[in-house]
Amino acid sequence: MTDEWRGWQEAAETALYGDGGFYRSPEGPAGHFRTSVHASPLFAAAVARLLVRTAAEVGASCVDLVDLGAGRGELSAGVLAALPAEGGDGLTVRAYAVELAARPPGLDPQIQWCAKPPQGARGLLFANEWLDNVPVPVAETDPDGVDRYVLVRAADGAERLGEPVSGADARWLDRWWPSAGPGSRAEIGRPRDEAWAGAVATLSAGLAVAVDYCHLRKERPPFGTLTGFRAGREVRPVPDGSCDLTSHVALDACAVAGGRDAEIRTQREALRELGVTGERPPLSLASGDPAGYVRALASAGQAAELTARGGLGDFGWLMQRVPGPVVPGD
Repeated sequence: MTDEWRGWQEAAETALYGDGGFYRSPEGPAGHFRTSVHASPLFAAAVARLLVRTAAEVGASCVDLVDLGAGRGELSAGVLAALPAEGGDGLTVRAYAVELAARPPGLDPQIQWCAKPPQGARGLLFANEWLDNVPVPVAETDPDGVDRYVLVRAADGAERLGEPVSGADARWLDRWWPSAGPGSRAEIGRPRDEAWAGAVATLSAGLAVAVDYCHLRKERPPFGTLTGFRAGREVRPVPDGSCDLTSHVALDACAVAGGRDAEIRTQREALRELGVTGERPPLSLASGDPAGYVRALASAGQAAELTARGGLGDFGWLMQRVPGPVVPGD
């Protein structure tokens, strides 16, 4: 089977989520790359503040937190730990970590571990770097100007062109990522649109947020963004289960597919609005409270990393609100 030529969507699905796939490994994503969740507890604290705000918007003292693509539950655990300090002391939270891998040992028992998001949740659905790992077909324009599926061999990552792109995939390309000419490539985001629309539909009220590497229609990269990661390093994408396979998300297409009022912001903008600014503490604090100054300086450094231009701060935040009735007595 390793010599079989398959489309990138099918090959990546097997390599990432099949038996023995990359995301089934015990070390989880944190063993190979560093997301905002791993960079600083300030990220989870910001999400906790967002959860508190969402609870107020839906008029609920008991809300759901759905951590979609939960890794090993780091974000869910971080939000629950941060809630008392972020104004959520009296808030009852039902936390769901949605992940295909087995529940990790030692995870907070308050967190429910599930393979799919719960239906009818009221609260915050948060998908941090989930959509970029939803496998998608890859297309390349041949010398005659025809968009064709790119086929890949799992054994070594070798590629060749297959059949012309057709049907819903062709319509998606025409609308969201028109060809830049022969040799240009695109990741067909239709499966991500459908995945995001399905995720948003599970909420009965609240806010759905997708955070990811992204690009918009006016600035699509002409040769795509498909790549691999292993042990903290970018590597050639080979769908053999040994590395992460990822590509940037056409977040504007997902926003339309979600079917709700949508807003796309940078992580820098979103986190600053949630109180993560990266501002250095005043020097006067160093003389009056040296230990406090050191802590504040460390926090400012972490905040700067989360909001940095050219880094995590450039991630896109797709935010879609789902209006719902206030439940009497909630």
